[in-house]
Amino acid sequence: MRWILVATILGSSIAFIDATVVNVALPPIQHDLGGGLAAQQWIVDAYLLTLGSLILVGGSLGDIFGEMRLFTIGVASFGAASILCALAPDITTLIVFRGIQGIAGALLTPASLALITSNFEGAERGAAIGTWAAWSGIATVVGPLLGGWLIGVSSWRVIFFLNVPIAVVTMGIALFLIPRGRDTASRARVDYLGGVLCALGLGGVVYGLIEQPRLGWTHWSVVGGLVLGAASLLGFVAWEARARAPMLPLRLFASRNFSVTNVETLAVYGGLSAWGFFLALFLQQLSGYSPFRSGLATLPVTLVLFTLSRYTGRWSAQYGPRLFMGVGPLLAGASLLTLARMPVHLSYWVDLLPPLLGFSFGLGLTVAPLTTTVLSEAGAGDAGIASGVNNAVARIAGLMAIAAIGLAASGGAHKLTPHGFHVAMVIVGALICAGGAIGAAGIRNPANGR
Repeated sequence: MRWILVATILGSSIAFIDATVVNVALPPIQHDLGGGLAAQQWIVDAYLLTLGSLILVGGSLGDIFGEMRLFTIGVASFGAASILCALAPDITTLIVFRGIQGIAGALLTPASLALITSNFEGAERGAAIGTWAAWSGIATVVGPLLGGWLIGVSSWRVIFFLNVPIAVVTMGIALFLIPRGRDTASRARVDYLGGVLCALGLGGVVYGLIEQPRLGWTHWSVVGGLVLGAASLLGFVAWEARARAPMLPLRLFASRNFSVTNVETLAVYGGLSAWGFFLALFLQQLSGYSPFRSGLATLPVTLVLFTLSRYTGRWSAQYGPRLFMGVGPLLAGASLLTLARMPVHLSYWVDLLPPLLGFSFGLGLTVAPLTTTVLSEAGAGDAGIASGVNNAVARIAGLMAIAAIGLAASGGAHKLTPHGFHVAMVIVGALICAGGAIGAAGIRNPANGR
């Protein structure tokens, strides 16, 4: 059991690290390969687009062919895609390879949680999920710190090579230290059409939002992208409602807690992704921070999240998740709202550290209870797809938030401005607070909760 937890943490960590480590690398990548704010958004969103739209297919494949098999394939593919990103000769190629990374992440991420759910029971499952959530959250936040240091001593390309040894170690554990025979498989169908419709829908909408400041609302490609995206998303919902083997079983949303938790995930993780993206750009491009100093600035978030998450996973299982999922995002969002007044020539100890501490405590109260609630609402046979749904919602939230908040913050400019950053922080803070209000109003504690 211990090696299963270690493997799933290591494997999923490379996907979570990659979602944020790129943030501190965006200015160096721009300096090396060119491109403006739109290109920086695409470097992040290409990964989130394929990850978010195909993670549901990954969850279904895990339930069909076995979680461990999909997990090992995903880890190996992620390592290979990381090498391609590190060797990218231009910005367009890098964006394409980032999309390939997202496909690999769509295989390994839901399988990692499904492996925990199928191999742990009762209080041990809550503790294991809490540990997984803690390390996943830490990976998400420590990415900028580690990446900034590596960029400082080498180049932005090394952040992608870093994934390779982690993938190799994870593969070794999965192949040689975990007993075989744990996989269960079925002969169900894979919803390929649903995956295509989801990818087209998200891709069209995101393209329109990112390219609008450069091309304008009346440009044919912007209008076409938005129309195609909206039509595809409507088609996706209609298809999932009638498909014999949907990748998104709408019956899962009959559970109140499952539905509310995913809506809260949409708000909280959208804000979290946009916060990391815009803060990294602000610190480096406007405040003159180095990549390493930019990553170091968020270290308190890592420390607090590491300390709290394992305990809050246990507490939410014991007392019910409602209090944590309500208070946590409200505290985190209110803390980030204060960044809307942060000056360009900032004092870290006065202007940035206090909001980060409040944000990190709120995030620490939220992450593990949210994940535990989603999985507790799914039966053993739906573990892969339930984790896939929640992970898809989280990645789609980041994808849409970076594109939409970037549109609001750009003001037609092709780079981030102080005013644009302040606008972004107002939206981010309000979005996370809205997630807390949704959780407080909508979550119901289980019968054994207090």
